Amino acid sequence: MGLNMKEKKAVIRETAARYQKAEKKGKTKILDEYIELTKYNRKYASWILRNWGKAVFIRIKGKLVKLVAGEIKNKKRRNKPKKYNHTVLKAIIKIWYIFDCMCGKRLAPALRSMLPILLKYDEIDVSDEVVEKLKTISPATIDRMLSGEKKKICFKSRSYTKPGTMLKHQIPIRTFSDWDEDKPGFLELDLVGHDGGNTRGDFAYTLNATDVNSGWTEMRAVKNRAQKWVFEALLDIKQSIPFKVLGIDSDNGSEFINAQLKRYCEAQSITFTRSRPYRKNDNCFVEQKNNSIIRNTVGYLRYDTEEELRIINELYNSLRLLVNFFYPSMKLINKTRIGSKVKRKYDIPKTPCQRLLKSDSVSSSLKQKLKAQFDKLNPAALKRTVTKLQNRLIKLVKTKQTLMEFVI
Repeated sequence: MGLNMKEKKAVIRETAARYQKAEKKGKTKILDEYIELTKYNRKYASWILRNWGKAVFIRIKGKLVKLVAGEIKNKKRRNKPKKYNHTVLKAIIKIWYIFDCMCGKRLAPALRSMLPILLKYDEIDVSDEVVEKLKTISPATIDRMLSGEKKKICFKSRSYTKPGTMLKHQIPIRTFSDWDEDKPGFLELDLVGHDGGNTRGDFAYTLNATDVNSGWTEMRAVKNRAQKWVFEALLDIKQSIPFKVLGIDSDNGSEFINAQLKRYCEAQSITFTRSRPYRKNDNCFVEQKNNSIIRNTVGYLRYDTEEELRIINELYNSLRLLVNFFYPSMKLINKTRIGSKVKRKYDIPKTPCQRLLKSDSVSSSLKQKLKAQFDKLNPAALKRTVTKLQNRLIKLVKTKQTLMEFVI
């Protein structure tokens, strides 16, 4: 392992003075020793030793520039006043928590469209000057301002997929020809377990359904992963989704790969496909929502009582409105491989509701219905409801754990 830059500079300081005073034969010997130590090119090494500590004039773009080899320049700090002061930071932090701690690239466009709503319901009390700053703030500035707040938050996962029956050979593996992903209606399904690290006995699961085109997401908690409860939850989700379900894609778990769901899809003319075994990225859209929505909201605790199940579903009633009407997401447009690197290009962040409103496949009557529903919603009030239910859920789990410790 060679010398680092600090060590090389120390060697130059000691060697340059001897080199400049030495005769020709002595200089050759010193130069050979210096090259052996630093591994520099001979011509560059001799230039460094010859000019160390001296003023050198170099012509750059027609102008003579004075350089002093070995001089450490102190970077001058600009005495530029801060544009975004503590008042702006305070407002950003409050809005950031309302929008579930999303990144700056998603929060910046959300700020511009959602600020009028927050001001309408008096959720933030800021001056007109601060409002204008919030409308023009960049994603990078948001992330930089929130860096300290992000360090205070620290949000692991377990797979519960068990192979289905031989029936899976009758359900095709999803290919791009099966689905028309340019219009809403094709859902990816997955189950998220809430075992708290203890897989014994029954515990709650969350059925997550995500539309590939719009990102519309619906969640339902079920008491266990029996196909009866999963099927009932799926029917309930189908009633809540504002558009017609055209296709579903699941993993190879027995809760999805069963005759009941297959018969239902055939009767309803719904395309039913499955992912390849052990390829989680086949269902990348729903897998991403498992973490960003479900895990970030209900965490990794164990939920196994009827009361906890009821509270989780009540929480999801408010969370689904926040996610689908107010939380923007980015979609990958294309990716290009350049050597060993992959360059990805994303679209402008939009909420699932905004994507549906801009879709040519959605009827005008449905668009009017979505607009009317959006006008009645207050994101800050919905977030307070979610937080209140989260606290009740944590309190229930802690009480249950205390009772179990007492019994033991």
